[in-house]
Amino acid sequence: MIVRPQHVRPVLRAFSTTATCRGNGGFVSNIGKQPIQFPPSVVLTPSPSVLSVQGPLGTTEVPLHPFMQLSFIEPQTLSVQVEDPTQKKQRSMWGLTRTLISNAIQGMTQGFTTPIYLVGVGYRAAMESDPRGKLPGFTGQRLAMKLGFSHSVYVPIPEHIKAEVETPTKIVISCTDKQKLGLFAAKVRSWRPPEPYKGKGIFVGNERARRKSVKKK
Repeated sequence: MIVRPQHVRPVLRAFSTTATCRGNGGFVSNIGKQPIQFPPSVVLTPSPSVLSVQGPLGTTEVPLHPFMQLSFIEPQTLSVQVEDPTQKKQRSMWGLTRTLISNAIQGMTQGFTTPIYLVGVGYRAAMESDPRGKLPGFTGQRLAMKLGFSHSVYVPIPEHIKAEVETPTKIVISCTDKQKLGLFAAKVRSWRPPEPYKGKGIFVGNERARRKSVKKK
């Protein structure tokens, strides 16, 4: 029988995803510290509460907290900083704000595109006019999908989404807002999430289903 002394305790190591800046004793965000380079076709107009991003595809705004500090270190380079990096909230918003600004610049210049695949016997999609007409906030078009139900599934297309059915089993959606694009893709996917046994369902982008084998008795 082995007796372990009571005073011996395991040593626990603390792990953190935030990098420590040893120079000034504070903290730094690995994402937020990276400068943002934008093309000449983009105009950034900062204000105390929002950052206006104007590009070839339109104009959008990124909300800013009072502690966010924006500076143009070069003609086409934006730097994002915070007042007190030692505060957890400011560090968390540092990297998030930098990512939102970068996504807004890409959305106003190139936009975002995501393919949606329908995998399953008899699964297919088509674009058709909405019989209800053009409702507020929608384009008047809708996706009509056959997903193995006894009825068709209809998903109206919002105004901020551009959808195209390239093949009966492939839908390509695009938008200038990455978050809105993801929400619409998730709405379509929710009708038939991928299942792991037969690999059927609606797949978004490079999504793959982890196949499971059925154990036979």
